[in-house]
Amino acid sequence: MENNKPNHFIHDIIDADLKAKKYASKVHTRFPPEPNGYLHIGHAKSICLNFGIADKYKGTCNLRFDDTNPLKESDEYVQSIIADVEWLGYDIKNNILYASDYFDIFYEHAITLIKAGKAYVDDQSAELIKSTRGSLSAPGINSPFRDRAIEENLTLFKNMKSGQYANGEKVLRAKIDMSSPNLNMRDPIMYRIIHANHHRTGDKWCIYPMYDWAHGLEDSIEGITHSICTLEFEDHRPLYDWYLSQLKVHHPQQIEFARLDLDYTVMSKRKLKELVDNKHVDGWSDPRMPTISGLRNRGYSPDAIKMFCEKIGVAKRNNIIEYALLEYCVREDLNKKAMRVMAVLDPIKLIIDNYPDDTSEDLIADNNPENENDGTRLIPFSKELWIEKSDFMEDAPKKYFRLSPGKEVRLKHAYYVTCTKVVKDDTGRVIAIHCNYDPNSKGGWTDDGRKVRGTLHWVSVKHAVNAEVRLYDRLFTVDKPLDTKKHNNFIDTINPNSLHIIQNCKVEPSLNMIDFKQYYQFLRTGYFCFDSQSNAEKLIFNRTSTLRDSWKNP
Repeated sequence: MENNKPNHFIHDIIDADLKAKKYASKVHTRFPPEPNGYLHIGHAKSICLNFGIADKYKGTCNLRFDDTNPLKESDEYVQSIIADVEWLGYDIKNNILYASDYFDIFYEHAITLIKAGKAYVDDQSAELIKSTRGSLSAPGINSPFRDRAIEENLTLFKNMKSGQYANGEKVLRAKIDMSSPNLNMRDPIMYRIIHANHHRTGDKWCIYPMYDWAHGLEDSIEGITHSICTLEFEDHRPLYDWYLSQLKVHHPQQIEFARLDLDYTVMSKRKLKELVDNKHVDGWSDPRMPTISGLRNRGYSPDAIKMFCEKIGVAKRNNIIEYALLEYCVREDLNKKAMRVMAVLDPIKLIIDNYPDDTSEDLIADNNPENENDGTRLIPFSKELWIEKSDFMEDAPKKYFRLSPGKEVRLKHAYYVTCTKVVKDDTGRVIAIHCNYDPNSKGGWTDDGRKVRGTLHWVSVKHAVNAEVRLYDRLFTVDKPLDTKKHNNFIDTINPNSLHIIQNCKVEPSLNMIDFKQYYQFLRTGYFCFDSQSNAEKLIFNRTSTLRDSWKNP
């Protein structure tokens, strides 16, 4: 439960606010994504933080879309975000809101600032405004239109709203201080002209609010008590406060925390979109992507992602988290819930010469030794089996504990077998292995107490189901793909071996019943899930993770 989790500095701030009765209402947070791409694991941290705070204090958290730029937003992104938040386990049915719901209110508040002499219409281009903004060591230059009369500004702004000007012809700016040491306070743009269809409001508007202008108003309108942002918005907080103070409206408290930076990946929607648009990956939900939908297709569970977010904690300083920690969390989680099954990815035939012909039997197998409630299943066993090619070596070294001529091994859930001979093709390649089995070793144990060191997984040839297996790995070969000092372009660091597809793998027949919600451990291989493209004619499995960290412990 959220209430039992350790406090962090944001909890301390909220506790102090509640003790001081700073807010009359209950704790109210929000998660405010822009619908201009799919959410990634960094957003998952923010989701868990904001919804977790609401749970801890028995408050409310809104999912609010900051849909203020029609050029980059779409309903596809809206629906994907809703699906991601719900998949993580948060109830948002009554708390889905949109900045576009408040466009009329934003406009009226802008009129209020113009009438108070706190905003003006500027005819300068965006490029010129940027060039006259100044720098950290030099003040900005006042716009020649800064001292326009209030009535003129009102008329021009209304004309902007009615569509009388072209894109970029005019903007509305706040009138603050062009010499402020904080560049965000140097007469920031509040509205720009964009003649474009909005995914919710259509053609009603051709002026759209900038993020800094809309953000605080959205929080205020919704009665947010604590507006939690990442550290890059710390320098924007004075502007957030200025707008709300000038309007004398409900004033939430903005609190900043460190965003999630993960090695061996990129955490920018713009960069991720570049990967998608240029076909470096198969869409936003490609299992190699750090998007929530990508991780879901990879076989990550909501609990694994929440565990990861809890372990990295909430800090005040940015730092880079190791991707290995995310993989550790999914292994820890799936070890408890994944069904153990047998799959042979690189098959070679094992023939048991002394097993009866045209006979098969059902053997009992635990579904998950970590959870007795998962029960058991029956798996078919017969004279001919598939085993992994790597589990046999003709000239084996002394400490090789798998199958080799004259050596005895255990077949998981089945019997002891001893290799008696091999069959080779004309090139000398082993194409079949013959062995004898001990009928008194059923279940993998004997009464005489003899022990074997090796245990192999297998699939009955006559019962095997063909499958395609996709082995996913990290998308980048370096820990900092965006390090421009070392790489000209992050695209150059893409891992060419991030996906390896294996055809004609052999899996046990229980996997013929497709269950997209089930997690699997292929014994001795790794964790897997059904790919969303799987169907009765073609089973496709995605590797979620190896059984151990193959990068640090190859």
